Amino acid sequence: MQTVLIVEDEHAISNLIYVNLKEEGFRCICAYDGEQAADLIESERYDLILLDIMLPEIDGYELLEYIKPLGTPVIFITAKGTVDDKIKGLKLGADDYLVKPFQIGELTARVEAVMRRYGKSEKQLVFKDVTICTDSRKVTKSDRIIDLTVKEFDLLLELVRNKNVALYRNRLYEKVWQDEFIGETRTLDSHIQRLRKKLGWEDCIKTVFRIGYRLEESAH
Repeated sequence: MQTVLIVEDEHAISNLIYVNLKEEGFRCICAYDGEQAADLIESERYDLILLDIMLPEIDGYELLEYIKPLGTPVIFITAKGTVDDKIKGLKLGADDYLVKPFQIGELTARVEAVMRRYGKSEKQLVFKDVTICTDSRKVTKSDRIIDLTVKEFDLLLELVRNKNVALYRNRLYEKVWQDEFIGETRTLDSHIQRLRKKLGWEDCIKTVFRIGYRLEESAH
């Protein structure tokens, strides 16, 4: 499941975006000022950030400078609607610029377009001999269908989308189960074990000591 960070200090607008993107299948996190957003960006990776410019504490321009090295796509959503404002936002590195008030349909279309540009809305993911169809949630290995539970599928997506990256247990758990991690690892560990067995990936899904797990592309 792709995660969008919504950085917007107007709660009504933030909630409107949250509800509609959630209906489109995104996991959404909200921040209501720049300082809170900076803390969230530091603690978790996001697939897309929707960023207001006029924010309390730290403004959107300053936040964008912090986000750029991470390679996370950003769409500015702001009331600053002059041509000069748009040029400034895009020159600073925003991927798109949407002026308030906006139609929610235009927002979702722009979100999907930016995701496609970054390869984050792929209908199909392939890793070694395993193919994952994200729309139908069907997984095949060498043309043989692999039956996975909902959480096993979501866990597989996270591993494949972040291959060769060590993923912390707490972040992996919170992303897949959408619940607070309280230190109990058996649920996550048992799902990892089942994935390894079902996919024959005993040598691909590595345990990273004191951190979590990594899907290793170079494993044989």
